[in-house]
Amino acid sequence: MTRTVRTVHVVGIGAGSPGHLTLDAVETLAKVDVVLLLHKRGAADELTDARTEIAERFAPQARIVRRQDAHRERGTTEEGRYLQTTQEWRDERLALYEELISTEVPDGGSVALLAWGDPGIYDGTVDTVQRIVERGNVAIDWTVIPGIGAPAALTAAHRVTMTRTGRPAVITPARQVIAGTPTERADLVVMLDGADQHGVDAVADDATVYWGAYLGTPDETLISGRLGDVREEIRSTRADLRERKGWIMDTYLVRPD
Repeated sequence: MTRTVRTVHVVGIGAGSPGHLTLDAVETLAKVDVVLLLHKRGAADELTDARTEIAERFAPQARIVRRQDAHRERGTTEEGRYLQTTQEWRDERLALYEELISTEVPDGGSVALLAWGDPGIYDGTVDTVQRIVERGNVAIDWTVIPGIGAPAALTAAHRVTMTRTGRPAVITPARQVIAGTPTERADLVVMLDGADQHGVDAVADDATVYWGAYLGTPDETLISGRLGDVREEIRSTRADLRERKGWIMDTYLVRPD
């Protein structure tokens, strides 16, 4: 017996502004039957509100299905523990997505999974959908629509380029910077900083930094300069913003002297 194939679209929705959606993303959302939204726990549920606004604006024909996101342990920078907890969270998400695709998407229908930023940069949705395909419990076809990620939004906001002639640029999680892993010659685009330690503490004073929080949103905040001169401003601003909103997403470009 032939199984009915459902279509899954992983859609990058940019770093916070509806203007970050590509035309491909807009056209895809305008055709899907379902948009699946997973609610974050706590103050970061503001991100779900932003996804809801995008779904209602660009996919008015779609049925929006909302569910509680899988629990994720945060705060650890120890590599082994971080990788373990991340995999456990993705396993729970996989089971949730698999169930919802099979029960909420009509036979032969389509669903959009909205990925913050660009699905190809530190987002597990692409890997999760690939694993659903490999497991074979639900027959799906799928596509990935790129979006404007935080690195591109950051450099545009500061009016600088991510790369320099003849020099490498590395996109890295902050825990690797704290551990001293990235090469000293590379310009670093740092993401996924924790609540307690911060990557700017592990970078030399003479480096130049371009820092941004809540990129692409009305709360966007930018700081730049010699790191030794602006480090404390970044740390205090970050702490104040996090206290006020209850969560923070920041990204920064570091250029060694």
